Amino acid sequence: MKLPIALSNKHIHLSKSDLENLFGQGYELTVLKDLSQPGQYACEEKVDLVGPKGTIKGVRVLGPVRPDTQVEVSLADCFTLGVKAPIKESGDIEGTPGVKLVGPKGEVELAQGVIVASRHIHMSLEDANNFGVKDKDIVKVKTFGQRALVFENVLVRAREDFALEMHVDVEEGNAAGVKNGDLVELIK
Repeated sequence: MKLPIALSNKHIHLSKSDLENLFGQGYELTVLKDLSQPGQYACEEKVDLVGPKGTIKGVRVLGPVRPDTQVEVSLADCFTLGVKAPIKESGDIEGTPGVKLVGPKGEVELAQGVIVASRHIHMSLEDANNFGVKDKDIVKVKTFGQRALVFENVLVRAREDFALEMHVDVEEGNAAGVKNGDLVELIK
């Protein structure tokens, strides 16, 4: 069974308090464009990430605000920043490194929150039933084309409000020769 793939670039999800520390008291995110998952959007706002070894400027904020701030980067970004971020499911920031965030109105020193997001597939409960999988299953996914490969250790994230789409970071997508909207095959 086939599903679309999307490449995820480095980005940040902010808590309300960190948003206000970086952009000002009472600040609200500005929607740039909606993303494929219902209720999720890219924002006009960007912040700089400052690690022990280097800085990455202009990292896009994604909305809406979340309970905890989370920075999602690639392995190459980790080298630039000088942090050893683990590969984890989005939302699981326990035991992760932090970085400094720099915004137009202030700075925030994160004690934790930097991850390399696990490869994952968003799907509705109906999609999960159709694919014969359930939330938290680990599956394999095959790509097609000249650089075809099989992604292993792909996490299934099934929830009623999810739209069907696999997410990998830009580095992985480039290695597989895929682009946003290409079809891949779940092979379990």
